[in-house]
Amino acid sequence: MRTEVLSIGDFSRMTQLSVKTLRHYHDVGLVEPHHVDPATGYRYYSRDQVPIAQVVRRLRGLDMPIPEVRSVLAADPDHRNAVISAHLGRLEDQLAATRDAVKALRDILDRPGGGPVLEHRSVPAVSSIAVHADVDRDDLPTWWQGAIAELQDTVRQQRLEVAGPPGGLYGFDVFATDRGPATVFIPIASEVLPRGRVSEFTVPAAELVVTRDHDHVGLGRPRGAVEDSVAGLGDVPEHRRRADHVGAVAGAALGEHVLDRAAGVHDLFQGGLHA
Repeated sequence: MRTEVLSIGDFSRMTQLSVKTLRHYHDVGLVEPHHVDPATGYRYYSRDQVPIAQVVRRLRGLDMPIPEVRSVLAADPDHRNAVISAHLGRLEDQLAATRDAVKALRDILDRPGGGPVLEHRSVPAVSSIAVHADVDRDDLPTWWQGAIAELQDTVRQQRLEVAGPPGGLYGFDVFATDRGPATVFIPIASEVLPRGRVSEFTVPAAELVVTRDHDHVGLGRPRGAVEDSVAGLGDVPEHRRRADHVGAVAGAALGEHVLDRAAGVHDLFQGGLHA
């Protein structure tokens, strides 16, 4: 029995895929016509192709790349489900990123008129134990957790006297080029034996501008109110007005955004950690 065929226009109306899109899908081998008239070049489709074309339209409407749509059409059920699940995971990640972006924009629009209170503080050099490394910005939270755990383990094993809360120093390159030197430290008031990555370290004395923050914000995400307030400090050179938020790491309950007015190349977070 002869197969009933549809013109590309009729097939377009039945599948809700434009003629231009159907021509493109033919060119990339995604939805090929039943046959092409060799004399006219007209494309013709069968009714049996309508469900396939509708599946393609649905998947492409969900931003699935053409190669993956092709894999779905050709795959057995188990592999087909795996491809769709992987794409679903990407969509969920994109949705989370979009929600974060929307929240950040709303924070800008809803920012209260008063900025955070800034405090000038002179701090002496502090004896500590520390872990140093060159770290990628995206790896900072994980690296922080591992380093602070190693420091706390050293404190317990050597029964060191802790003289203050944990803190961190982050080189400017961490935020400018997404990789740079980082230091995590715990102030101590007793002698220490070097162990693994842990070594003695003296946190240098500094003239600081400090603001406190009780919010839980991801590492390296700027807090606009802090940034604006610091930008208003006329006696701090522009290249020294770092306002990247580096608090709230590894479950920090209280952060102090510390801006070194002298060096300008480090951001310091210091605050208590949840047990």
